[in-house]
Amino acid sequence: MATTSEDVWRLLAELTTAQKETDRQLKETDKQLKEVSQQQKETELLLKEVSQQQKENAQQQKETDKQLKELGKQIGGLGTKFGSFTEGLALPSMETILRQRFGMEVVSPSVRVSKEGQHLEIDVLAYTNGELNTAYIVEVKSHARQEDITQLKSILQRFRRFFPEHKDKKLYGILAAVDLSPELREKILQEGLYVARIHDQVFELDIPDNFPPQTY
Repeated sequence: MATTSEDVWRLLAELTTAQKETDRQLKETDKQLKEVSQQQKETELLLKEVSQQQKENAQQQKETDKQLKELGKQIGGLGTKFGSFTEGLALPSMETILRQRFGMEVVSPSVRVSKEGQHLEIDVLAYTNGELNTAYIVEVKSHARQEDITQLKSILQRFRRFFPEHKDKKLYGILAAVDLSPELREKILQEGLYVARIHDQVFELDIPDNFPPQTY
């Protein structure tokens, strides 16, 4: 079949159209490549910013940890000072209660004893010999908690091991607190322990008239 001039012109027209489409696609591809390249640059820049932010956050965290550690030391120091203040505040009024109400002859604050590698600390120890032959252990707390009951009972139960000279004495416990919830007060009384609370800057016993103390 012979090719006519019309066929040639038609093929040329198709080739021209195809070339234009190819050029258009190449331009579009080039545009997309440029956009991808720009996105890569933006991503790299963002990653650098994130890395820098992470470094700054790490440094801030170190500084925060340092400040928290220092604050913890300061709070611990304040707690110790406040505890000493509370014990100092309690001693005169507790000594009055122990001597006048309970007839104690010896009242000793801050008693610490060690025996066979074991240690025992008592905020206030009071006792008397003779006919009464009784001892009282007082634990002083700024804010009383449930575990303070357990602590006082443990001291009472271990007392005679550290003080065999008092083994024949009747032994009682008193929990003196600046801050004490009504619920915890009831629990302390149920354990047979005396409760003392601060009032007008002095400690006073806070027990029912018919309170039966537990002897240890």
